[in-house]
Amino acid sequence: MAEMSPGALPGGAAWSGAVLPPDWESALLVAVPEAEPAVAEHRARLDSSARDGVPAHLTVLYPFLPPASIDGPVLASLRRLFAGFAPFDFALDRVSWFGEDVVWLGPRDDSPFRALISGAFAAFPDCPPYGGLIAEVIPHLTIGDRDDVAALHAAAEAVRGHLPVEARVTAVTLMAGPAPGNTAIPPGQWRTLAAFPLGAPERGQRRGSRG
Repeated sequence: MAEMSPGALPGGAAWSGAVLPPDWESALLVAVPEAEPAVAEHRARLDSSARDGVPAHLTVLYPFLPPASIDGPVLASLRRLFAGFAPFDFALDRVSWFGEDVVWLGPRDDSPFRALISGAFAAFPDCPPYGGLIAEVIPHLTIGDRDDVAALHAAAEAVRGHLPVEARVTAVTLMAGPAPGNTAIPPGQWRTLAAFPLGAPERGQRRGSRG
């Protein structure tokens, strides 16, 4: 599927997300290409989402709506929502763990990511982060989530030498694909459907215009 711009879609029009497989999921995320040199090799082995085609990222909202229900008004709402957040710089400067199962990179200041998460959930209250299964959502970039503890620790030490990773967030990306981690499905199925710029002016309105 060609990458689509939400700004190119009429406000109430249906879109090609409706023709994706009905059991696919969607996610809102912040891709971090600047982190790929540090984490790509390790994610390819240890992070199930990497096999599925999801880039290094911090999650804003997953699972989001089924692709078939993401229509023109939903896209317009997302565009307005994320236009209300200013672009921001951040640094991934620490390696942390969820138990012994998941190793991840954390931002020095996670408050801008928490604001994106809270804003998205407030706008779409039927889509709680991680299905409502996690009491406190901690913004993070997963390095690995497999059960090979020795490999996870080795990856953590290797990535530590690349820190800090400095980057800038200018957009939130909407992706869709099959439920992660199913090795019976061919790899690389997740794809980008749209990207929503932060701080973007409303169409037909220039930045700094009055009224």
